[in-house]
Amino acid sequence: MQINNENDLPVAIIGAGPVGLAAAAHLAQRGKSFVVLEAGPQIGTSILKWGHVRLFSPWRYVVDKAALSLLEPTGWRMPDPEADPLGAELVREYLQPLAALPAIKPNLRLNTRVTSVARKGFDKLKTNGREHAPFVLTLQTEQGETQILAKAVIDASGTWETPNPLGANGTWALGEQANRDRITYGIPDLLDADRARYAGKNILVVGSGHSAFNAIIDLEQLAQHAPNTRITWAVRREQAGQMFGGLSDDQLSQRGALGERAQSVVARGLVKFEAGVKIERIKRVEYVGEQIQIYGDDDRVLGPFDEVIACTGFRPDLSILSELRLKLDEQVDAPVALAPLIDPNVHSCGSVPPHGYEELKHPEPDIYVVGMKSYGRAPTFLMLTGYEQVRSVVAAIAGDLAAARDVQLVLPETGVCGGANCGTPTLAGSVSVVEGCCGAPATKTLASFVSLDSLFATIPVTADVATSACCSTEKQAVCCEPADKAECCGAGNSAGSCGCN
Repeated sequence: MQINNENDLPVAIIGAGPVGLAAAAHLAQRGKSFVVLEAGPQIGTSILKWGHVRLFSPWRYVVDKAALSLLEPTGWRMPDPEADPLGAELVREYLQPLAALPAIKPNLRLNTRVTSVARKGFDKLKTNGREHAPFVLTLQTEQGETQILAKAVIDASGTWETPNPLGANGTWALGEQANRDRITYGIPDLLDADRARYAGKNILVVGSGHSAFNAIIDLEQLAQHAPNTRITWAVRREQAGQMFGGLSDDQLSQRGALGERAQSVVARGLVKFEAGVKIERIKRVEYVGEQIQIYGDDDRVLGPFDEVIACTGFRPDLSILSELRLKLDEQVDAPVALAPLIDPNVHSCGSVPPHGYEELKHPEPDIYVVGMKSYGRAPTFLMLTGYEQVRSVVAAIAGDLAAARDVQLVLPETGVCGGANCGTPTLAGSVSVVEGCCGAPATKTLASFVSLDSLFATIPVTADVATSACCSTEKQAVCCEPADKAECCGAGNSAGSCGCN
């Protein structure tokens, strides 16, 4: 076992993505000892797997302030702050120069996978003296297995390596793992590296988020050059509701445009749309051999398909932390204080109340899960959130509690109000818009919401709707008194469903 000097142990950072390297930058600024442990062979390994995808956050939202202060003295300049980088550009033009800085590079270990984190000499059951024991991290490296000690752990390992399964139960559908050769999880490079695999094929896309939007848009372009390409899009939800996001109301224009383009592809009949699909079984078609069929819980059979693209989201791998005492929300898999602020069952707004080490801490002192992994199964994470998380966490580890508690977070709003409890607008001869959800009515022009069973061209409508600031911290400040709850969150909705505590 490798023994560190226990009088000056480093902070262990798991993951060398944007948030992990931001944590390193903040620790370097404070002159604190740290080590960055990256499982992949290079910086941003997971991002490079979707490097062909354009972020919907511009450069000004994806560069951490502490990192910027370290980079600028070297002559580094941020690309156009309003431009939206590709994933590969984010790695090449920002993360790699950051990791190469003398303040960070000597503390970086690539090809080093953390397989467990525990307290030295204490399993999860033992208490007396536990808080004084250093953390022991077991590592798998090219040279074999080893261990290091740390005084604190910042887990920024993300969720990319643990995609959600296709099964509607949250578990692998029957036959899913046996047919993995026909299934891709995430967003394949449909127009370049993976083009030959999908051109001219019968393809199913599963999922209703931004990853699915990207896949559908790219497949439409592919089909223009490979006319035999056939596309089916399956989602679990029965109604469109707010599936396509805030569209032109989204403060991130690229995010709004992505929703508009995906909506347009379906509206023009370029894909076969299947709503209410809850997958139970995946089965190889015997008389074809290479194709598979999808079976839903309503006896629906889809296919056969040559390829399936699963854009079903991701979940945190908490197994490496199993010997630590974590307090996680039973639904979201996020820290209990953070979970109510991001639960997708009740939130779809862009604003997340400022949060830092207080909301991220656990009964086990000095272990913090940050970044996308801190959101558990919630899909609404933005890099700005992770940067403020690690700024606060690093301040707390350094003993600067005043700075740690001074959390500030202003996020671009999605232009979508409320969540599941705020109603599902549909179009069935006339437009029905839920009013009074978390805000005073305001006259705005919105793209209509339509039933997914008969989705067609967007129809501009004017209606009194709740403002896009419905879940902002400003609104919460004035809408959380008992007398205001009905106005704040709409009739029949609890204040908690719109972020009011």
